[in-house]
Amino acid sequence: MSKSILLIIGGGIAAYKCLDLIRRAKERGIDSRTIITKAGTEFVTPLTVSALSGHKAHTDMFDLGSETEMGHIQLTRMVDLVVVAPATANLIAQAAGGLASDLASTSLLATDKPVLMAPAMNVRMWNHPATQRNVARLKADGVHFVGPNEGAMACNEYGPGRMAEPLEILAAIEALILGPQPLKGVHALVTAGPTHEPLDPVRFLGNRSSGKQGYAIAAALAAAGAETTLVSGPVAIAPPAGVKLIKVETAHEMLAATESALPVDVAVFTAAVADWRPEEIASGKIKKTSGPPPSIKLATNPDILASIARAKLRPRLVIGFAAETENVVVQAVQKRSKKNCDWIVANDVSHGVFGADRNKVHVISADGSEEWPEMDKHDIANRLVARIAKALETAA
Repeated sequence: MSKSILLIIGGGIAAYKCLDLIRRAKERGIDSRTIITKAGTEFVTPLTVSALSGHKAHTDMFDLGSETEMGHIQLTRMVDLVVVAPATANLIAQAAGGLASDLASTSLLATDKPVLMAPAMNVRMWNHPATQRNVARLKADGVHFVGPNEGAMACNEYGPGRMAEPLEILAAIEALILGPQPLKGVHALVTAGPTHEPLDPVRFLGNRSSGKQGYAIAAALAAAGAETTLVSGPVAIAPPAGVKLIKVETAHEMLAATESALPVDVAVFTAAVADWRPEEIASGKIKKTSGPPPSIKLATNPDILASIARAKLRPRLVIGFAAETENVVVQAVQKRSKKNCDWIVANDVSHGVFGADRNKVHVISADGSEEWPEMDKHDIANRLVARIAKALETAA
């Protein structure tokens, strides 16, 4: 599920860092709505902020286009978190006093969402008893803070008052809106979708895999904090936010991309890799003739799951998927042993699973077989990722 913030940009030289914050948040799948104070527009322009965020940058309390719908209320209701950066001494004082003199302060008073402030000001202003009193009041009210850092300032003084760097602020944002991230620091690899093995420049051998389950697992891994690489065959769905996507066509390309992504901690192989490929690829389109159809000599494709499960840089946890049409559990048990992987997630594909939004699976491990009820593929992904996190924690 996508997350969003309302970023209130105050009037300080550190406002320029918010441009990078918006960009980096978007990379992590976090959408940014923005308010710029009047003083803030002296440092960054609404046009620049709008271009980066993809939404109008709000500046005026009495913008009729917004206030006919109570914009200062709606802006805070449509997001998961309100972020104030830079949080100037004035903005902190207004919030602590419950003032509502402009769009920024009114939104802070109207919000029912968590608030994160990233202070930025001269060291003397930060150390002033009034500012410290205001910060203490806001902390008592439940407001979260990140920074300020200590260092040289634009005013040529040195000390606490520098705004936290964008990545520090982003980490605080993620901790507040994404909840626990048990896979923080873990590197994960997912393969998804089909492979297409060309017969000629027009035709190919393929299968019905939609990639939905693999993409859902990649999204769940990223949401749990894992640095995730997704190696995908040709699919018609958008990649998850915060995931490194590598597009491939054939089984050989998928194997090469997978090997180049090593080392990783976890590898999940959901891709429906073609078992065979044409031994020869015609240079031109194979023409239909009145005679018998051409025969196609096939060659065996590499076994990507088995290759990685036996690789020198073997991941700590290797998980394969088995699409079966009969004797699902028996076939999956045999496959787990044959492929040398830790778990096999098996499902019966004889009932229209490819392209569907729901699935029913069995998870086979050294401890036996565990049957999961039918559920949405995203729910399967979340449950599998929780199981992965528990396994890695136990093994640590």
